[in-house]
Amino acid sequence: MSEDVATRSRNGRLPRGLIWGGMALYCLGLFLLFDFGWSSLTRGEETQRAARIANPVYDHGFAARFEGYDVWGELRYPLITNSLGFKDASARDVPLKAGSRRILLIGDSFAEAIGMSFEDSFAGRLYRAGQERSDKVEFLNAGAASYSPSIYYRKIKYLIESGLQFDEVILFSDPSDVTDEATSYFCIDEDPKYRVHCTAAEGSMQPAAGPKKSDFFIDRFVITNRVRIAAKRWIQSLLGNRKRALSTDRGRIGWSISGFDVTNETRPLGAEGGVQRSLQNMGKLADLLAARNIPLTIVVYPWAQQIAQGDRNSRQVALWREFCEKRCKQFIDLFPVLFAASEADKNWYERLYIVGDDHFSAEGNAMVAREIEKRLR
Repeated sequence: MSEDVATRSRNGRLPRGLIWGGMALYCLGLFLLFDFGWSSLTRGEETQRAARIANPVYDHGFAARFEGYDVWGELRYPLITNSLGFKDASARDVPLKAGSRRILLIGDSFAEAIGMSFEDSFAGRLYRAGQERSDKVEFLNAGAASYSPSIYYRKIKYLIESGLQFDEVILFSDPSDVTDEATSYFCIDEDPKYRVHCTAAEGSMQPAAGPKKSDFFIDRFVITNRVRIAAKRWIQSLLGNRKRALSTDRGRIGWSISGFDVTNETRPLGAEGGVQRSLQNMGKLADLLAARNIPLTIVVYPWAQQIAQGDRNSRQVALWREFCEKRCKQFIDLFPVLFAASEADKNWYERLYIVGDDHFSAEGNAMVAREIEKRLR
């Protein structure tokens, strides 16, 4: 018999290490039980219906008056939409006729602020600032993941024909838009030369019908999952693996980099075909708005990859700056602001972008909101 066992046998006490281990397991069990109960009670209606739905006019968007959660990668976050199917702070009823000045925002996943609550998004921050003004301004966010010029035009046209009134459009043009125009959304295009490419497997981002597939761990252990993600991102930041990868990662923005072969990523139209289709659909949108005296502002911003690769004079910027010379009220270039932020802080990626991802963090969204508000003043 060992000395510890003998000692335990003599005085009836367990070893201190075993006691502390038992207490730790007991506390962990209570934490997981609480997490399971809380997560189950706050799941919302996302198990009953999907937040993201297909649309025959503009391909896809959000379900109206959705209150629940969505999942981006490993992250579960709150998602609420209003009566128009726009991401919002509450499932409120939005009247078609505005009671004050109204600005419509549109863009892709960056404008949606995927992975972020509405309050942390730049759209949410602009909405809050607009409501705090003496001369109120209402910002509506019509953006959603994987939008591009074909959808910008078709959705805004649909909203106008539905009777929605707004005074201005601010469009956030993403560097991936040209790739989307080269590969997708042919079935909703008004031009016959693009509709011939319409197939069931064209690359459309329409979500599958019915409720989203559930992930038991993400749905039932929200707090534990957040702790795990925080630890994972801390390790990623410490190792710098993702930040180093940004220096060579091009993917969907490769069309804007001179000499980079994007043939495989831009079929069937190719990069130049994607550029021409983008210009055509943005031209239709500009004409649609001009006919109704609604000014258009286009905003461009860099992906983290473009900052890491020093793509200051991106073709993305030149393309829309030239377009806006005759068709826009204003062209807002956020490349200089974000490049300056990267020069001022070596940890710019961890601060402005979601670690392990390409989208803006809460702080990145705050920076965009400040810059847009400054320009609008």
